[in-house]
Amino acid sequence: MKHSLNIAFFGSSLVSAYWNGAATYYRGLIRALHERGHQVTFYEPDAYERQQHRDIPDPDWATVVVYPASNDDALKALESARGKDLIIKASGIGVFDEMLERAVLELRTPRTLVAFLDVDAPATLERIENNPQDPFKACIPEYDLILTYGGGKPVVDAYLAAGARECVPIYNALDPHTHFPVRQNPRFRSDLTFLGNRMPDREQRVEEFFLRPAAELPEMRFVLGGNGWQDKNVPGNVKLLGHVFTKDHNALNSSALAILNINRSSMAGFGFSPPTRVFEAAGAGACILTDKWDGIEMFLEPDKEVLVAADGTQVVELMRELTPSRARSIGRRAMKRIRDQHTYSHRADQFEKVLEGRYSEQPVAEPELQLQK
Repeated sequence: MKHSLNIAFFGSSLVSAYWNGAATYYRGLIRALHERGHQVTFYEPDAYERQQHRDIPDPDWATVVVYPASNDDALKALESARGKDLIIKASGIGVFDEMLERAVLELRTPRTLVAFLDVDAPATLERIENNPQDPFKACIPEYDLILTYGGGKPVVDAYLAAGARECVPIYNALDPHTHFPVRQNPRFRSDLTFLGNRMPDREQRVEEFFLRPAAELPEMRFVLGGNGWQDKNVPGNVKLLGHVFTKDHNALNSSALAILNINRSSMAGFGFSPPTRVFEAAGAGACILTDKWDGIEMFLEPDKEVLVAADGTQVVELMRELTPSRARSIGRRAMKRIRDQHTYSHRADQFEKVLEGRYSEQPVAEPELQLQK
């Protein structure tokens, strides 16, 4: 697009992936936007020990503003974003989400668009469906644009039904700068690896698709990474890693015969949101084994570029049949497909097209607005 944008982005964290699965999504998309000439300031709270578990220093492709986790400081950060071309409030910041979702709308002007980026649309839509009085529901029609990082037609239709002016999925993708094949690391070597934090709507599916197969395949090695699993009762052939820093993701993905993807249960009711992990693993040339979900063909072809299992029994069957040669072949095909069609450069191009024509070349006087605490 002709217009170079000055963007304010309010999210969980750009510099830390600690209890923050969206970090690599933010990094990939924002870096790609920077490469196209846009300026991004990322505002994140000092919360959940994320600053003590940083994965990266402040990048040269974004300005990072870390604000204290207080109501007043969140409002001060918001006030400093006044006058930007685009202000994006992401879901799941973790502190003051409800307040920020209302307050950010007061910064809208003829020159400033305000968008909501839902990084967990299935869960958000399930929440507002179960609670018609949810405060966010009244905000939806006020945003210029709802962006999601997945969901397909079911999510778009659900947001439009809730009053959204427009809803566009900007899916997860691969950042080739950060995810690629590397040498195997003995620490991460396994037959099947799963990486994901322990969450209520994920745990039962991890038991079905990962822990049950591990119990039925005692001769194989299983690796489980992510926060929260340390006190989980697991079979003896399962190695618990705890938090895996993003700098180790390539080694993790390159050291397993297969990488398991398990979607959270909230996805079932509201479309699909292929996790970042799928694209990261494909970028490293890994053989991906995923639970079954509608829409996977948009990204990878089953049996040729990805293995698909409907339940734990099929995971066991697929693992018993999987040879290193076939795993490498599937991984190579997946890597080519994702690099050719699903990088963050592709997503940035889509992002620009969504915004094309929304900005006038002539400056417009901005009315004075006061944020309400």
